[in-house]
Amino acid sequence: MVKDKKKYLLHHLHIDVQLLFALIVLILLGLIILYSASNESAAMIQKQGLRIFAGSAIMLMVAQIPPQRWFNWTPWIFSIGIVLLIAVLLMGTIGKGARRWLDFGLFRFQPSEMMKLAVPMMIAWLMAEANAKPTWKLVILALSTIALPVLLIAKQPDLGTSILVASSGLFVIFMAGVPWRWIIGFTVSVILFSIPLWLYLMQDYQRQRVLTMFDPESDPLGSGYHIIQSKIAIGSGGLYGKGWLNGTQSHLEFLPERHTDFIFAVFAEEFGLMGTIALLTIYLFIIVRGLYMASQAQGSFARLLSVSITLTFLVYIFVNIGMVSGILPVVGVPLPLVSYGGTSLITLMAGFGLLMSLYSHRRMLAR
Repeated sequence: MVKDKKKYLLHHLHIDVQLLFALIVLILLGLIILYSASNESAAMIQKQGLRIFAGSAIMLMVAQIPPQRWFNWTPWIFSIGIVLLIAVLLMGTIGKGARRWLDFGLFRFQPSEMMKLAVPMMIAWLMAEANAKPTWKLVILALSTIALPVLLIAKQPDLGTSILVASSGLFVIFMAGVPWRWIIGFTVSVILFSIPLWLYLMQDYQRQRVLTMFDPESDPLGSGYHIIQSKIAIGSGGLYGKGWLNGTQSHLEFLPERHTDFIFAVFAEEFGLMGTIALLTIYLFIIVRGLYMASQAQGSFARLLSVSITLTFLVYIFVNIGMVSGILPVVGVPLPLVSYGGTSLITLMAGFGLLMSLYSHRRMLAR
């Protein structure tokens, strides 16, 4: 009886029980490894706990809003995001050599994070408004819509977030039914565009990160240091790991940024291959559940947006683990719901709230 009441309550709160359970397990696991990565800092755990509470509250609130309202609000949300990105370039706060934040006194806000949701929402809105298979004009409009925030974010500079924002929008275009010959043509165009991107748009340190990926040993005490130490941490974990709080690379401070971008290396060192498989299994469950929810969503706007949210989460995981293990350049993407951070965590939780809204209200959106 009590279980039925809880299920009834969660249903009317538009919360997906299976997804919620997986998120709770992942977040708790993140707090456990963060405690070790932060050298057992209770203050950092407390601060992250407050962020998790705020993110959970936002997820719950977002899940209550019907999809039709999200559809109607989308152009406004996107426009506000663009205005905030311009404000960052004009008056943003500088940190670690980048201008990415707006300082509101009590807190700092990173507008580029909200674009991870605003961009796929806008592209899904465009596709739903067209109510037909994408035409050349529509695809060009969608690509232009993606390019504007991506270029503004890259200007900050923030290559990692710009990649995630671009991916979130491109997933919507792809899932809308674009012909394969267009996709191949776009891929060729991206390759050609990478030449001026490399020569004129990328910063020197960003180019160095790409070169370091291929040969980190060429500068072991400079640009290659992060990757070398990270690979040592991952490899030294072995099958079962060194045990919680026993990671030497992190606790002896050989591993930089261990509580943010490189927290996966800390996890792999302490929990080994078996622990890593368990972590990836949790991520896989969330992705599979998200894709199932997307398949059940009603209307093109809900389906396209749900798929984009889920696949962008997958890109998050792939890019972070790829850069930590040395198969991708270091671009500053945190491990989702595990790394220490505020805006990124809240954005992810809001995204899952939106996913739950699109799934639980699935008969309320015609488009």
